[in-house]
Amino acid sequence: MWMPTTRPRYQVTETPEVAQALDRAAKRWPGEPRSTLLRRLIEVGGGILERDERAEDGAHRAAVLASSGRYPEAFGPDYLAELRADWPT
Repeated sequence: MWMPTTRPRYQVTETPEVAQALDRAAKRWPGEPRSTLLRRLIEVGGGILERDERAEDGAHRAAVLASSGRYPEAFGPDYLAELRADWPT
């Protein structure tokens, strides 16, 4: 017996951009129904976004490390203690 999912469902209108993406996906995964191609496109897109986030995080870390300790005149030895003294308790 088939049971409908309890998960949320989404409706997507096949705009020209969506149709183009589905046509491109059909070349990569021939014979798959368009609904499956849509799911695959979403999974691939999510993976690309995750990869981009990791790359951005790495670039941010590299920039912080590159500038670490380069401007000692901007922050005196008691800078953090003085800053924290101004924080409300």
